[in-house]
Amino acid sequence: MHKAKVGVLISGRGSNMAALLYAAKAADCPYEIVLVAANDPDAPGLALAAAEGIATFGQSHKGHKRAEFDQIIDAELRAAGAHYVALAGYMRLLSPEFVNGWEGRMLNIHPSLLPKYKGLDTHQRAIDAGDAQAGCSVHIVTAELDDGPVLSQTPVAILPGDSADSLAARILIAEHQLYSRTLADFVTRERQPDWLLNKVRESALALPQVDETVSHGMPCFGIVKGKKFAYFTRDHHGDGIIAILVKTTAPEEQATLIEADPDRYYRPAYFGNDWVGIRLDLGDTDWDHVAQRLRDSWRQVAPRKLLGLMDIADEF
Repeated sequence: MHKAKVGVLISGRGSNMAALLYAAKAADCPYEIVLVAANDPDAPGLALAAAEGIATFGQSHKGHKRAEFDQIIDAELRAAGAHYVALAGYMRLLSPEFVNGWEGRMLNIHPSLLPKYKGLDTHQRAIDAGDAQAGCSVHIVTAELDDGPVLSQTPVAILPGDSADSLAARILIAEHQLYSRTLADFVTRERQPDWLLNKVRESALALPQVDETVSHGMPCFGIVKGKKFAYFTRDHHGDGIIAILVKTTAPEEQATLIEADPDRYYRPAYFGNDWVGIRLDLGDTDWDHVAQRLRDSWRQVAPRKLLGLMDIADEF
């Protein structure tokens, strides 16, 4: 099984990192930890990760500007081959450049039921507010602190007489269970047919005068009352493949693409040599490239009037 490569950032003991690490030991876990990095070379979590055979990196952020230090961490993550980042008690505000570089691929776990109680002292704030429940949330990291889309949450009851410490201890148990499950779901979403279809749909329907229909048992996209330029296929004829079929710009292009990357491109059955299949289930899809292929395919079937309007729009 292809496993997603995850880098984990910590600042201290790294208990959530340890939960992710031990979950990753299961044979069916879809991710592996390729690096644990910390902004404190003496962070106890680094020693644990190293003992478990995980590559580590530790360096103090002191004496570095925020963006400068983030560049150091970014370089270590990329050198380790990380495709995703999991923040696990990383007590540093991240620079916009770092966040943008990992957009849509960085998660954080926060000890509150977001959007409640962003920032620090979440447990005491929940108690002081008289809440019946506190909890934890896993969210996608964006430029705003604790503000990205929430992927999952676990409510935890606040008991009579709870202190911030006693509540935190129970929430930590919930965090350890929630984070590994959510990360596993997140790294496999790019192989889920519905998620992939929505990504294709987003690009295809952004093109002029396009509608979505079903043909040959497949969702397909075409010019309204006109020709089709893309098909979305999942396990069509039992081939086990999730892919987008698009028109090629020249007959020889199909062969050229397949020869250059035979794992990704293929000749779709019953479509001839003026179409090519692009697999979307490999986990590393370049969605900008897919959007461009959809655009090129659209141009193959669009009437001249629409092409002219598109060309005018592209000039501005």
